[in-house]
Amino acid sequence: MERSLGLMCGAGVLPARMAREARRQGWRVIAFTVGPVEGVDVHADRVVPSRLTEVAPVLVALQEERVSAVLLAGRFPADDVLKSPGDEVFAHLAGRAGSLVDARLLDAVVTTLAGMGVTVLDQRLFVGDWLCDEGCWSAARPTDAEWVDVRRGLDLARQAADGHVGQTVVLKRGVVAAVEALEGTTAAIRRGTSLAGPGAVVVKAVAADHDYRFDTPAVGPETIEAAASGRAAVVAIEAQRVLIVDRAETVRRADAAGIALVCTGGGGRRA
Repeated sequence: MERSLGLMCGAGVLPARMAREARRQGWRVIAFTVGPVEGVDVHADRVVPSRLTEVAPVLVALQEERVSAVLLAGRFPADDVLKSPGDEVFAHLAGRAGSLVDARLLDAVVTTLAGMGVTVLDQRLFVGDWLCDEGCWSAARPTDAEWVDVRRGLDLARQAADGHVGQTVVLKRGVVAAVEALEGTTAAIRRGTSLAGPGAVVVKAVAADHDYRFDTPAVGPETIEAAASGRAAVVAIEAQRVLIVDRAETVRRADAAGIALVCTGGGGRRA
């Protein structure tokens, strides 16, 4: 019997990538799109235009399509939830969770889906080789001084992520210029590099207890463009925990900008 997957599609290239991989694995894909999502329709059996805060129509469609599992893909900006009025089901979930944007709301959603016999899947099952091992992916490599900032930045980014503040820090010569908050990675990079000036180091890491059902942290071409516009020297990510989306294009842009793109693990040791 064919399995039906509900793919909740946010912004970016991940929804199309995950839809293709799901089809390859034998899933029938029902895509719920929040705004325009490029390329998903090619791999989906049905596309359902949706809004983050209108939950009732989504639940109805899940039942109609006999969906047994749900997968979240792409970016779902928190400010969209804060600004958009919700339907009665969303209001009930938010009231039960006591929050509009954090893990408690997601837990309430998972509980509701579980009551329908629907499981929320780990996104890493559908991202292929975009999770990278330790190494330097660019032609440029960090200097000794920049590796010192990478190590410090990795520690600080992990602490920020553990505290549910953000996942990205921007620093230069040990001085922190920005810590990501609600604005997201790209905006944090622009803010941090504008304060730090040329030669900043950008580091993105993940909380120890990060739940990959809800989000897989990622960098991509847009990240490199933001770093390049601020003349950053290094973009470092936590190996096997942060994605490089559209890897070939991301590396190409890093090389064009002379940015060192590295995946690093425990202690920020050299690639």
